Amino acid sequence: MRRTSLIALPIVAAIAGVAWYLTHPQPPATAPQPPAGAPLVAVTIPETLPANAQIGQRIFDSACATCHGQNAAGRDGFGPPLVHRIYEPGHHGDEAFQRAAAQGVQSHHWPFGNMPPVPGLTRGDVAMVVAYVRALQQANGIR
Repeated sequence: MRRTSLIALPIVAAIAGVAWYLTHPQPPATAPQPPAGAPLVAVTIPETLPANAQIGQRIFDSACATCHGQNAAGRDGFGPPLVHRIYEPGHHGDEAFQRAAAQGVQSHHWPFGNMPPVPGLTRGDVAMVVAYVRALQQANGIR
């Protein structure tokens, strides 16, 4: 009889453990994180873009969107949104965009690291990109 109770004890303990686990609340899972590269802000797209901004959009899509995301909404883990009040004209004028593209920028507002220069863009190209970014900013209440 004694041998039976020694064998039954681990089985009873296992059943008790499973019962406790099923009847006690489990800690919540951590909040889901956006996937790397997810947009950082919601951007309202204007119905129409001026001609220079349309050209700027094409340049932006090929030279800038890899880091700054579609429609300048930023990309989690890659680059900040340019449709953000930090980049409003009174804080980052058009020439700041010119210098950033030509020389790169040391990280100062965001934790994305330094921005390297963007090779192959002329001042005219960057002016068109700025026209696009400013049109997006205006459509989103940034003036």
